[in-house]
Amino acid sequence: MTRDQLERRPEVRIDRSDVGLRVSVRRLSEFVDDRPVFRDVIGVLTSWDEHGLTVEPRSGGPVSFPEKLLVAGKVVPLFPARRAPLPATTPVELQRTAGRGWPGTEQQELGAWTLRAAAGFTRRANSVQALGDPGVPLTEALAAVRDWYAARALPALVEVVTPGTADGLRELLGPPRSPTLVRTAPLAGLARTGAGHPAAPSAEGRGRVRLARTADADWMSLYGRLGQDPAVREAARQVLHGGPSVWFATVPGAPGQPPLAIGRCVIDGPWACFGAIEVQPYARRAGLATAVMAVLAARAAEEGASGAYLQVEAGNDAAIALYDGLGFTTSHTYHYALLPQE
Repeated sequence: MTRDQLERRPEVRIDRSDVGLRVSVRRLSEFVDDRPVFRDVIGVLTSWDEHGLTVEPRSGGPVSFPEKLLVAGKVVPLFPARRAPLPATTPVELQRTAGRGWPGTEQQELGAWTLRAAAGFTRRANSVQALGDPGVPLTEALAAVRDWYAARALPALVEVVTPGTADGLRELLGPPRSPTLVRTAPLAGLARTGAGHPAAPSAEGRGRVRLARTADADWMSLYGRLGQDPAVREAARQVLHGGPSVWFATVPGAPGQPPLAIGRCVIDGPWACFGAIEVQPYARRAGLATAVMAVLAARAAEEGASGAYLQVEAGNDAAIALYDGLGFTTSHTYHYALLPQE
């Protein structure tokens, strides 16, 4: 089957410009007794090149096939997320979930504690998550933490969760750094358009958002925390792609121009973590951040999540106001504190 023949078939209503959108496709699977057998799949069209098409359904892994086997295809609406209450959790459990979604490039367990390092890229990936019992006396645990970070030329930072971190440990730490709110909301409200909601993105706005499993050069160009050190940039790439099920969203700019907005979502069981929501200064107040979050939320709901959470610095009033409007409330807080040398 030639490309000309493909383009003449009215039932094929997608092309390579639809990569990143949710689609329904039908492909020729096999012949049984000289009769064709077709199979359908609904999911995100993650690639379409000379090797063929790849669609990621809600479960079961990617489906790839040659373009010549494509029989029908169309763009379909976002997954209709069903309303559900927030998943049951505690601040400690949710903080551990967050840790899986932003892992260090190096990690070591110390009892229930997790030591994390990533060439200095973000405090979150370069601090010890000291929750629970380290399995050894506290003085011995802290000595191990000091030695581990000193060997990597990194400060020994501790993630302090309220509530969650033991008072006995808090008393040994330096002053708070980067106080952060952890905020949660039911996922369905974020995924739905929310008719009449002032923050609801238009269908046109959502239709501009493209999803991908990897952060390409365009996405990375808008992400503002990379720096110029090659080691840090490589660590950032690994951290950003770490997590159980990671999706990147992009609102493309004009041809040859950088993207207008980006976002990241990590799906881990019933929870979806949102982060790296960035919008070009000249494209703000157009609903793009909300559109990015709505599309990511719909994908997370399709994979079975029902709760959303995010982390926002306590002084970021603009972001907090946006998240207030989307229904987020504060679950707990955390900050970082330096473990002084003995």
